[in-house]
Amino acid sequence: MGKEAAESVTTEDLQRVDATFRNGSIMAIGVIVGFSLGFLSRWSALPGEWSHSDLVSVALITLGLALQVKALADLLLVSSLLLDRYNRSVRFFLAGLILVGLGVVLAVFADLLGFGGIVLKG
Repeated sequence: MGKEAAESVTTEDLQRVDATFRNGSIMAIGVIVGFSLGFLSRWSALPGEWSHSDLVSVALITLGLALQVKALADLLLVSSLLLDRYNRSVRFFLAGLILVGLGVVLAVFADLLGFGGIVLKG
C-alpha cells in the first residue's frame, strides 16, 4: 500500500506546473494583452471612415483579445497549477495571439492594396 501511495504522489507531482513558471507565463501574457489592447484603442481613435476590411480586421482582433483575456483570467486561478488546465489556457492564448496577428496583417495589407482603411493614416 505504501508503494501505491508513493506512485500516486509522484504522478500527481508530474501533473502540476511550478508556480514560478506559471507566474512568468502570466507576466508574458499580460504584457502581450496590454500591447494588443493598446493597438486596438489607438486604431479605433484614428479619425477617418471605416471600410469593410477594417470591420473584418477589428472583428478578428476583438475575438483574439477576448481569447487572450480569457487565458489570462484562467491562469490567475489556483487550479491553473494543474498541467491540463495550464496547457488549455496556453492554447487559448496562442489562438488569440494568432487571431490578433491575422487581424493586424489583414488591415495592413488591405490598406496597402487600396481597399480603404484607416490603419496606415495614423
